[in-house]
Amino acid sequence: MRAIFLLILPFLMFGADFITKKEHASMLYKNPRGIGCNKCHGENGEGLLISKYKDKNKKTKEIIDKELVSPPINNLTIERFKNGLENPKSVMPSYFLTDEEIVLLYDYVSSLKDKKPKKGAKK
Repeated sequence: MRAIFLLILPFLMFGADFITKKEHASMLYKNPRGIGCNKCHGENGEGLLISKYKDKNKKTKEIIDKELVSPPINNLTIERFKNGLENPKSVMPSYFLTDEEIVLLYDYVSSLKDKKPKKGAKK
């Protein structure tokens, strides 16, 4: 009995802390450094309508309805994906991901492009 326990002990000690690369990437997508990518880009990276708002045209003084829409990120090249993370524009936050995390995240998001978008997604 003692021999069996000693054989199983390493798996019990290290098994709970082990996650796969896909699980790590999924965690990065859902909460990399505060707010998850999925909140703006959708569960499958398809892009979402983030907000509707009104803006005043400075020349005509007319009130215009506008939308803040996040772009799809599941169909980008690795270069554009990495550039978007390293040089954020507009309302895109900075995440300070490592190169390894960016590649994991890119592979994960790219694998989502064939999944059906959730309700409310905007293409």
